[in-house]
Amino acid sequence: MSNRVAVIDFGTNTARLLIAERVEKGYFRHVHLRREIVRMGGSFNKSEGLSPEAMERGLSCLTRFSEHIREYDVVSVRAVATSAVRDAGNGTEFVENVRRKTGIELAVIDGIAEGTLTLAGVMVGLDRSHDEILVVDIGGGSTEYTLARSERAAFVRSLPLGVVRLTEGQGSLAAMESKIQRELEALWRDMAESRCRIRNGTPLVGTAGTATTLAAISMEMDEYDYRKVNNTVISREKIAAIFERLLPLTPQERLKVPGLEKGREDLIISGMLITLRTMDLFGMGEMKVSDYGLLEGLLVSLDGGVGRYGE
Repeated sequence: MSNRVAVIDFGTNTARLLIAERVEKGYFRHVHLRREIVRMGGSFNKSEGLSPEAMERGLSCLTRFSEHIREYDVVSVRAVATSAVRDAGNGTEFVENVRRKTGIELAVIDGIAEGTLTLAGVMVGLDRSHDEILVVDIGGGSTEYTLARSERAAFVRSLPLGVVRLTEGQGSLAAMESKIQRELEALWRDMAESRCRIRNGTPLVGTAGTATTLAAISMEMDEYDYRKVNNTVISREKIAAIFERLLPLTPQERLKVPGLEKGREDLIISGMLITLRTMDLFGMGEMKVSDYGLLEGLLVSLDGGVGRYGE
């Protein structure tokens, strides 16, 4: 009997499928990884929800994922949808359509669950040198901030700061800056009211597309290599230099920059703004990048949330 399992992170901008083999309880071996840019948050508004075009892109992607799941003889699947689907008025309709046409049961998770699962995934691959870390997961529709102590979430908040929504919903760079500033000020107040103070020297750990793209650009990668990206450290000065380099370029011109994936050429600016303002808010001069995140957190959650994953 097959021991293969699959997990799906169906995000606002990117969908990812990971198939792994359970070698023993708590240990999974990599089998297959697939990712697609789906842009579910494209042309989004809460009242009308997901656009017909976005739903078609999402359904087509998940149909392909279901074919891979059958091909690899997977016996167990856990699939979650995040910001775009959970905030959409027609999100339930989309989930039901996916179930009916692909057999995939999408569970819509809230921002707290997203942050907690992401932390579990980050810890799988993180070089651990501090008892306390702040994980920032910049997504397409939201950004999760998770303060962890002794590998457990001490504080989790989800902010409506996603790169797709910022890029499409704010008309200018100044408008994006203003939105980011308001949300981060609210986060600061929330942390203060929760009596959750970040200690001096606490490292910032960035996961998801903005952070990994910054790492890939900083290393001028023609082909993405997660081994080199994971645990690399980027200074604020380096991120600011990349921002100044990319800002005046058109989206098409940005695609010529080594390390910048097609589908992120218009989104990377808002992602860098969130990153830089987060670093400024907490006085952090560098960011460690994690290639691991929600997807790996889903995987280890299958065996109670503590596990290992490797090749």
